[in-house]
Amino acid sequence: MLEARGIGKRYGDLQVLKGVDLVVGQGEIVSIVGSSGAGKSTLLHILGTLDRPDEGEVWLDELRIDNLQGRRMASFRNRQTGFVFQFHHLLPEFTALENVCIPGWIARKRPGELEVRARSLLEGMGLSGRFDNKPSQLSGGEQQRVAVARALVNEPRIVFADEPTGNLDSANARELHQLFLRLRDEQGQTFLIVTHNEELARMSDRVIHMRDGQIV
Repeated sequence: MLEARGIGKRYGDLQVLKGVDLVVGQGEIVSIVGSSGAGKSTLLHILGTLDRPDEGEVWLDELRIDNLQGRRMASFRNRQTGFVFQFHHLLPEFTALENVCIPGWIARKRPGELEVRARSLLEGMGLSGRFDNKPSQLSGGEQQRVAVARALVNEPRIVFADEPTGNLDSANARELHQLFLRLRDEQGQTFLIVTHNEELARMSDRVIHMRDGQIV
């Protein structure tokens, strides 16, 4: 479904990625591991269209996505991809339900249908009693589950997760990975995850190791 071909990226004199090839299948959970500075997050951001490669191509099905521009890029990113980061980046003045709805508002989805989906996602993550709570009233694990629901609300083809458990304790981290597995099994959701936690990475369908800007 997702294919990277010969991805290269340089920042000044530093070659961060060196001809990376990668394929991710529909309904697959793939984890990328490696030491700091290996290029994991840079690769994830390029595959998720948050950054552009200096060399190579990124394809989602039959669409080349690394060279999309302007509104077409913004629309693609909003509708086809979801993002979960180490820090949840929830808006503090909005409730959990409103935070989940934000990508749908941007996509101009029908308010009634959007709210039904947002509520269903939060319920499925054990947050049915938390719709009206603001982020400051939620635990770290609950905040990250709201962030996952937000990433899923527009039914993206793939969710990109950059150290999603890096700010969680071991119990919440394991619970979040179990949630990813359940979403794959029940909805066929595809995930590409960057993580330092190799124990949790082994719960994925496939683990990719990076070193010095290359897959090893």
